[in-house]
Amino acid sequence: MKVFNTLTRTKEEFIPVDENEVKIYACGPTVYNYIHIGNARPLCVFDVLRRYMEYRGYNVKFVQNFTDVDDKIINRANEEGLSFEEVSEKYINEFWTDAHGLNFKDATVHPKATENIEEIIDIINSLVEKGYAYAVDGDVYYRALKFKDYGKLSHQPIDDLQSGARIAVGDKKENPLDFALWKAAKEGEPYWDSPWGKGRPGWHIECSAMNRKYLGKTIDIHCGGQDLIFPHHENEIAQSEAANDAPFSKYWMHNGYINVDNVKMSKSLGNFKTVREIADAYGYEVIRYFLISSHYRSPINYNLEIIEQCKAALDRLYTCRESLDFAIKNAKGSGSDENLITQLNSRKEQFIKAMDDDLNTADGLAAIFDLVKDINTKILDKDVSKGDCEIAASLFDELCGVLGILYNRKSNDLDSEIEALIEQRQEARKNKDWATADKIRDDLKARGIILKDTPQGVTWTKE
Repeated sequence: MKVFNTLTRTKEEFIPVDENEVKIYACGPTVYNYIHIGNARPLCVFDVLRRYMEYRGYNVKFVQNFTDVDDKIINRANEEGLSFEEVSEKYINEFWTDAHGLNFKDATVHPKATENIEEIIDIINSLVEKGYAYAVDGDVYYRALKFKDYGKLSHQPIDDLQSGARIAVGDKKENPLDFALWKAAKEGEPYWDSPWGKGRPGWHIECSAMNRKYLGKTIDIHCGGQDLIFPHHENEIAQSEAANDAPFSKYWMHNGYINVDNVKMSKSLGNFKTVREIADAYGYEVIRYFLISSHYRSPINYNLEIIEQCKAALDRLYTCRESLDFAIKNAKGSGSDENLITQLNSRKEQFIKAMDDDLNTADGLAAIFDLVKDINTKILDKDVSKGDCEIAASLFDELCGVLGILYNRKSNDLDSEIEALIEQRQEARKNKDWATADKIRDDLKARGIILKDTPQGVTWTKE
């Protein structure tokens, strides 16, 4: 498998640090609001990364954090008259509603910043002792320029970074690029005791501390949205490598931005879309399909027309899978068609080739739709054995499972009344009583049951 490494700006062969376990860290949400589709893209994309690596035989340890203390959380708590703990727990619960709706597999560990204060203080202490950090009036800052490789992830020269940085009036930093590791407590804010006084951690340091605690000093893949490259991930590298005297992450993977109606999504522009509001209208699975339908590094555009197209594509997949269930139940052929099995296996190879090429989910989906064509033309319209139908269904489920789609399949058990109506229609057709057969079909359609006549018999789907 090859992945595009942001650190080197090249596509590299993936070779794990430890052949026994792949260690992946994904930056999680700051829990002060419902997640938006910008949050959901890395959630779904890197869930697929984890699923695919497990599919290819790797033992994966996947860590995703919750930032549960932050200025935004404190501000929301003040607005709602709640404690910061109540706000963070509320939106962690809302996160799980959306994440599970999107079929996200729980990480191996979901640590919270507030549960790792001891580890955060420990790593800050080591940075102070090594001269990479300094304390001023209860705050602790990281000396960015002391880390000789600062800027290596974002590929920005130090002069350019400095020209874009500013020191606000009253700021205590030695250099505009220095960033907070620990913040002295203000009136009414939550705090923890530390060697520098009462305060709370800065944003960047929590990920360095939790990476080291749960995954070790050097991990395989650190991933997140493109917007995190600088300063968040750049600062993580500086902190971790200075504290640990070891490379931080071997590979860095970042997904592209989301536009809404061809304009970059932004709260300030009012085009901010939460996962919840889209799911209320279209369901969660359509969102997941949309987010993985393009290559993860490409920008994607959200609009209602595209969502409708994604819904139609999913409907086509569901129809194919339901037809396979019917074909298995009513198969009349015997033996096995070796040419058919070879053709089906070629789609698996096509899928793996796509996914091995930097997690190309767009081409992976194309392979699944090519499989659908094969099923429609070589199985559903032919007298194929039950065994061959089952092989096709198993492969279909296997590939869709890697992408985490088709997880809302419903039971095809019809109630006895509808079963009886379908049988009555079949009997009417045998007797050439077309008027009765058509009336039963229309009655079922009015109840949301769509019939389709096939060589194996009548199949049905729900609208």
